[in-house]
Amino acid sequence: MKKTSTRLADGRELIYYDRRDDVVRDAVDKRPLERTVTTSEVRRDPLLGDSVAVASHRQGRTYHPPADECPLCPSEGDRLSEIPDSSYDAVVFENRFPSLAGDSGRCEVVCFTSDHNASFADLTEEQAGLVLEAWTDRTSELSHLPSVEQVFCFENRGAEIGVTLGHPHGQIYAYPFTTPRTALMLRSVAAHKEATGGENLFDAVLRRELAENRVVLEGEHWVAFVPYAAHWPYEVHLYPRRRVPDLLALDEDARTEFPKVYLELLRRFDRIFDEADGGKGGDGESQTPYISAWHQAPFGTLEEYEGVNRDDFALHLELFTIRRTSGKLKFLAGSESGMNVFINDVPPERAAERLREVAS
Repeated sequence: MKKTSTRLADGRELIYYDRRDDVVRDAVDKRPLERTVTTSEVRRDPLLGDSVAVASHRQGRTYHPPADECPLCPSEGDRLSEIPDSSYDAVVFENRFPSLAGDSGRCEVVCFTSDHNASFADLTEEQAGLVLEAWTDRTSELSHLPSVEQVFCFENRGAEIGVTLGHPHGQIYAYPFTTPRTALMLRSVAAHKEATGGENLFDAVLRRELAENRVVLEGEHWVAFVPYAAHWPYEVHLYPRRRVPDLLALDEDARTEFPKVYLELLRRFDRIFDEADGGKGGDGESQTPYISAWHQAPFGTLEEYEGVNRDDFALHLELFTIRRTSGKLKFLAGSESGMNVFINDVPPERAAERLREVAS
């Protein structure tokens, strides 16, 4: 992998990740951009104890542009985009409309491929491996920023999810705090460790899932399963068999196998509604909308979680769709949004069975 860092016209950082070492990236951003001004602010809720990012400048972000005006495609002729070069393998740049900025963290965009009409599932294993290297590199770099406590790599796909740019891409949020979801996991890990005399909760969960009937697919170094208490209609958790706290700690064998396992998992997600929809999703699209989220240990202190350190956390990826059946979405209504109590219409065992059925 070759990494080339440059700056856009307004001062934001852009990084090319190339598979070949002889690629030269010297294209200049010719757009007349003024330096980005953000209004991002993090406010803490005194009752719930969580944090909310207030970012009013995002109201003006790019919204469903036509394909020939996509800001994530390479620049070509007079059409200038966020990527100055005429081609790229993978690229990361600072978000022009960030939810977090400055002392409140940082937001980046990850473009998986220059092909506007592709998706992550269409990548080759070599391309997917390059994206993994980009995620890992950004996790390392962002973790050293003084305002950053946790790094979150994720992808939103599909208009139903709220995606406003159709180009295959994901994002990285570098939070100035430990996220509420991670804090819940750490508290559970601490309680289980104390109650069992030292057993790791993540290890116990993985051991249980391997023994029951919700495993979707297995590799030598990775295992994917629908969790016992899945929140979403189709939800899969992907774990390395060897517990590590973050992407940086993955060994070479796990890195090598990841693209094959992850691409197969994404392709199964695209097939789970095919029979009912004749190859199309319920909204006429052939792709299943999903969120794919990496969970990594925070880089800040864990003193409030007594007896727990970073190595007690288990890196894993959670992949889920908001579609519950063809043409129908899972909405977060009263119980979910009002009380954070999920109601799942699809039994996890049936979801796992269905995802096994659509194996390639």
